[in-house]
Amino acid sequence: MPERFTVCSMSGARTAPARLLLLLLGCSALAPGVAWGSLEQREAENYVAAVYEHRPVLSPNPLELSSRQEALELMKQNLDVYEQQVMAAAQKGAQIIVFPEDGIHGFNFTRTSIYPFLDFMPSPKLVRWNPCLEPFRFNDTEVLQRLSCMAIRGDMFLVANLGTKQPCFTSDPACPHDGRYQFNTNVVFSDNGTLVGRYRKHNLYFEAAFDTPADVDLVTFDTPFAGKFGVFTCFDILFFDPAVRLLRDSEVKHIVYPTAWMNQLPLLAAIEIQKAFATAFGVSVLAANIHHPTLGMTGSGIHTPLKSFWYHDMDSPKGHLITAQVATNPPGLVGNTTSEMDPSHQKFLKVLSGDPYCEKDAQEVHCEEAAPWTVNAPPTFHSEMMYDNFTLVPVWGKEGYLRVCSGSLCCHLLYERPTLSKELYALAVFDGPHTVHGTYYIQVCALVKCGGLGFDTCGQEITDAQGLFDFHLWGNFSTSYIFPLFLTSGMTLDSPDQLGWESDHYFLRKSGLSSGLVTAALYGRLYERN
Repeated sequence: MPERFTVCSMSGARTAPARLLLLLLGCSALAPGVAWGSLEQREAENYVAAVYEHRPVLSPNPLELSSRQEALELMKQNLDVYEQQVMAAAQKGAQIIVFPEDGIHGFNFTRTSIYPFLDFMPSPKLVRWNPCLEPFRFNDTEVLQRLSCMAIRGDMFLVANLGTKQPCFTSDPACPHDGRYQFNTNVVFSDNGTLVGRYRKHNLYFEAAFDTPADVDLVTFDTPFAGKFGVFTCFDILFFDPAVRLLRDSEVKHIVYPTAWMNQLPLLAAIEIQKAFATAFGVSVLAANIHHPTLGMTGSGIHTPLKSFWYHDMDSPKGHLITAQVATNPPGLVGNTTSEMDPSHQKFLKVLSGDPYCEKDAQEVHCEEAAPWTVNAPPTFHSEMMYDNFTLVPVWGKEGYLRVCSGSLCCHLLYERPTLSKELYALAVFDGPHTVHGTYYIQVCALVKCGGLGFDTCGQEITDAQGLFDFHLWGNFSTSYIFPLFLTSGMTLDSPDQLGWESDHYFLRKSGLSSGLVTAALYGRLYERN
C-alpha cells in the first residue's frame, strides 16, 4: 500500500444522539476567567494543529536493567526526532503538537527495568514550573526539560507522553513495595515552556510497569487560540472515566490523545475509533499513534465531526507529521438533512413503525413491497468477531430488510445495492461483556464484509472491499453512548449522512459510497455494566 495521507470532508449528517447532545451543551461556553477573546470572536477562527506518528527507537533489551545515563541516551534519539518535527510543524504555523504514547521510552518493560527511564513529576496544580528555564529545580527531569525547551523553540503548546515516578511512604497503605508510584503520564507545556498539564493514565492496557492512580485525573488546559482542551491516553477512550466525564463536566471542545494502539479490524482500527469519538461527542480529536507496522501500530489523525485528516500506513518504516486547520468551535453533525419525502427514509420510517407495506382496498390487501423482504429469510449463524461470539445473517440480493437479535438488542438493516459484487456481507449483533484484552460491556450493530464467501470468514480482518450500499442501520440500544464506526476500502474513513434517535432506536443512514464498504457499525458502550 502506498503511503497514505488523507483528508476527507464529511458533511450533511444529522445530530449525534440527542442525549449526548444535551450532555454536551455546556461545552459551548468559555470557562469563567478565560480572557482570550469572546466566544463570538473565536467562533470565526481556526487554529493549526499537528500530530506526529512516531517510529520509536526501542531498547534492544527492555527486560534488562540499564543505567540512567544509558536510558537518557536512548531517549535522546527519540527526543531528537521530536525536536525536528516541532520545527517542521512550526514552519507550517502549528500552535499545538501532539506526540504518541510510549514514543520516548518505548514499551515491554518490567516495573524494575523501566525505572531508569522515569522522570520525577511534580504536580502542576501545586508547583508552577518551567523546566527549560529552571532546569535544576528538581532532579531526574531531563526529559521534561527537553520537552519544555522544544515548546519554547517551536512557540507552540506541546503534548507528550513519558514515564514518571513519585515517591511514597509506608504511611500510604497503597504505596507499592518499592516505595514509589510509577505512572504512564501525558504532559502539556504552553508555548513559553511552562508545565500546564499532567495526566496519569487510568485505564492501563496490560502495563505491569505502571500503577493506576488512586483517583482519576480529570485534566484540562486552556489555550489562547481554541479555549479548553481535555487529555487522556489510548485505552481510556473506551471508558467513562476520564474520557466521557471530561466532556460532561468541563467546557472541552478539543481532545489531545497520545496513543499506542494496535489496530484490530473490523471494529477497532485506530483511525476508526478516533473518528467515531469525535463524531459521537461533537469535539475535535488530535490523535498521535506509534508507528510500528509489525506490531499493527499505525493510524493517527486530526478529526472533527465533519472533517478528518488521517494517516495509516502498514508499509512505510517512517513516521509522519500531519498538520491541519481546525475550527476553534468544531461544527457538529447538526440538522436533519434528510427530507421526509426521501424514498429510502420513508421506507425506514415505515419499517420502524411496524407498517407491513400493505395497502387495503375494497376487495383485497396488497403487500407487493413486503414480499421480497419476508420470503426465504436468510439463515442466522454465529461467528467470532473481535473475540466475541456475534450472531449474524448474510446480506444477499440487491435490496432487502434484515433483522437479527442477541439478548435485548435487535439490529435492523434496510438496504439497496446499485451493483452486486462477488463478496459476502453480513449484519451482525452482539450484546454482552467483551472479555478479551480488557473487560467492558458493549452493544454492537454492524454491517461488515466477510473475509471470504463462507460464513466462518465473517469477522476476519480485511481492509479492501468493492461492495456499495445505500442503507439504514439501526438498533434498540440501551445506552446513549453510541460510536458510529465507518470504514471503506483501503483504510479510508467515511461519515454517515445522518445519525440520530427515532422511536427509541438509534440509526445510521448512508448513501452514495465512493468506495467499497468494509465496516459500518454502531458501537454502544454500557459503562455502568463494566
